[in-house]
Amino acid sequence: MKRKLDLDTWKRKEHFQFFNKMEEPFFGVTVPIDCTLAYAKAKELNVSFFTYYLHKTLIAVNSIEAFRYRIIDNQVYVFDRIDASATILREDKTFGFSLIEYDEDINEFAEITKKEIARIQQTTGLITRDFEINLIHFSALPWVNFTSYSHARSFTFADSCPKISFGKMMDTNGKKTMNMAIHVHHALVDGYDVGLFLECFEKLMSS
Repeated sequence: MKRKLDLDTWKRKEHFQFFNKMEEPFFGVTVPIDCTLAYAKAKELNVSFFTYYLHKTLIAVNSIEAFRYRIIDNQVYVFDRIDASATILREDKTFGFSLIEYDEDINEFAEITKKEIARIQQTTGLITRDFEINLIHFSALPWVNFTSYSHARSFTFADSCPKISFGKMMDTNGKKTMNMAIHVHHALVDGYDVGLFLECFEKLMSS
C-alpha cells in the first residue's frame, strides 16, 4: 500500500523540485559499521550473517519515512513497506536480482531469504521476476574492503530507490567492522535523514 504526498503542503516541495531536475540526483556516503555483537548474535540465532544485517537494514529503512518515499510520474508516494532487491551470487559466479520481502520476525525473514536465494540459484540471467519500486537495491562485496562506492546508473531510467552496499568484514583484535555505502535520491532524502537511518541501524547492530 502507498499514499501520495501533497506536494503543495510538503515542507520539502522546493527541495524536491530542485533536486529532481538534476541528471544525477543521488548522493552517497560510506561509513564503517561495528558488527562485532551482530556477528555473534547471528551465530547465536543460527542465521547467516548476510541475512542478519539485511534484516537490520530493512528494519532501519522501514523506520525512517524518507527512506520509504518513491517518485512515480513526478509525484511523491510513501510506501507502507519496503522490501529488498539483493544481488545473489550463483555457483557460476553470475548473479541475479532477488526480491526479498520484509518481515519483522527474524526467523520468518530468514526463511523468506533462504527460499529466494535458492530460487535465484535455479535461474539464469539478471532479472528473474517482476519488481515494484517499494525496494532498496542491496548488494554485498565480501571480497573488497572499499572506502568509497559508486553505482552503474542510466540517467534516462526513472529511479528513486535507495542503494545500500556492504564490503568485506575486517577483524582487528577481535573487533569486527564492515564499510557500508548508502546512496539516496536527494529530492527525497537529506543528510539529516541519512544520519537518522545510520543511528537506527547502528543501534540495531549493537543490540
